[in-house]
Amino acid sequence: MAEQGLRERKKLATRRMIADIATGLFVVRGFDAVTVAEIAEAAGVSKMTVFNYFPRKEDLYLDRHLDRLRELEAVVRERPAGEPVSVAMRHYQHELLAAHHPLSGAIEGVRGFWSVLHESPALMSRMVEQEHEIAELLARLLAEETGDEFRSRLVGSLLTATITTIWHTAVGRIIAGDDVEQVRRDQVAVIDDGFDVLEQGIGPRREQLHSEG
Repeated sequence: MAEQGLRERKKLATRRMIADIATGLFVVRGFDAVTVAEIAEAAGVSKMTVFNYFPRKEDLYLDRHLDRLRELEAVVRERPAGEPVSVAMRHYQHELLAAHHPLSGAIEGVRGFWSVLHESPALMSRMVEQEHEIAELLARLLAEETGDEFRSRLVGSLLTATITTIWHTAVGRIIAGDDVEQVRRDQVAVIDDGFDVLEQGIGPRREQLHSEG
């Protein structure tokens, strides 16, 4: 088991190293101007090794998607018995924010990341595909629990829309020039507002309900 764990850590370290080198090249030269062969040479590995870790060039830049899928699956499967999936997902989003995780969107370096992303139609298309993959994963996991295909697909899509909108809100503000730390502070309320809408449906915001009461 220890040997297996060591091999897995080495594979993850190699994967991260290749992705980091690729990202550096993409930021300097643009996504379309960099070839996989150049990435392999810079990383000191073969082109085949790169493709073994990243079947698509786009995934070298959007490289956290696999980690996100694994984490989302763990959030759904490992939540306490009887806990609504929206509650578990809300907690997960707050944990990402508190940890300054790139998937929170509220981090330094977003402007450069988004510039490369926005300039490449292939990357933008892949990002949309990844969002569909998240929705499909969540729908499958929920269907395994409930046996309700329609409701699981609907809830999976709604959860995906919520977490991606939360991310885009932070990224959009930082790109617009807002202070990163202020965005981070504000994201606490953004996360809660997003999941409040998901859980309560379209209607007055929580503070409006309190003022009217």
